[in-house]
Amino acid sequence: MPELPEVETIRRGLAPHLEGRRIAHVTLNRPDLRLPFPTRLAERLEGARIGILGRRAKYLLVPLDTHETLVIHLGMSGRLLVLRPESAEAQGRFHHKIERLEQHDHMVIALDDGMRLIFNDPRRFGFVLLEPDATIETHPSLAGLGVEPLGNLFDAAYLLARFAGRRTPLKSALLDQSHIAGLGNIYVCEALHRAGLSPDRSAMLVKPREAERLVVAIRDVLNDALAAGGSSLKDYRHEDGSLGYFQHSFRVYDREGQPCPKTGCKSMVIRKTHAGRSTFFCPACQG
Repeated sequence: MPELPEVETIRRGLAPHLEGRRIAHVTLNRPDLRLPFPTRLAERLEGARIGILGRRAKYLLVPLDTHETLVIHLGMSGRLLVLRPESAEAQGRFHHKIERLEQHDHMVIALDDGMRLIFNDPRRFGFVLLEPDATIETHPSLAGLGVEPLGNLFDAAYLLARFAGRRTPLKSALLDQSHIAGLGNIYVCEALHRAGLSPDRSAMLVKPREAERLVVAIRDVLNDALAAGGSSLKDYRHEDGSLGYFQHSFRVYDREGQPCPKTGCKSMVIRKTHAGRSTFFCPACQG
């Protein structure tokens, strides 16, 4: 599933193509994805002008001058592609051949300049919302989300307050979206390794200095991933179909049985499961 860096990368890539444009026509090729499409979605979108794109956690926010916001969640395999007028190929430069099955183009938004925004989702785990601006923060999908990890409210004091009294393993606590919005499995594994903290550690046992290290590690790993354009694993692609490259910088994620990259460490990366999710870590550096 795309995590914060991937969704933010998509937002930045889509912005030049979408912002200020008017929606000319919307085609829905099925009635639903993971959730039914909103009532009268095409009718409510057509004619609306798009404002400045936003992001909340792993959700892309497309504000409209109709005082509603189109909310897009990509799920496991969803992709947003920008296509030229009458073209079957995504706009942009490509590092690899783009493979796209048009039968999975579930929502097509035609803009007033002829460009098309395609929501392609083979497994249909993504979904779309269209919510009034006044109530969007209280929608069940967005209500209760924690702070943004790259925002000013995220610091060691916040982390310690959220973890106080919680026996939950640190890995699971960091994946809890009510604590920190947008963190996913990949970047939690990477941040814990950078901070030298065990994923098995009870969240309530994190000390102030460790919390400070962890905050820095989370920010650093997310910023590094943004600079690399995100991580391309399985289905994830940019809005132009090109790949992110942070996966080449993974220290522990998906590196089971390989040497720990920390200088002087002679241990191997191991994998275990937390709440059904694979956790990769170094038992020596993160003991």
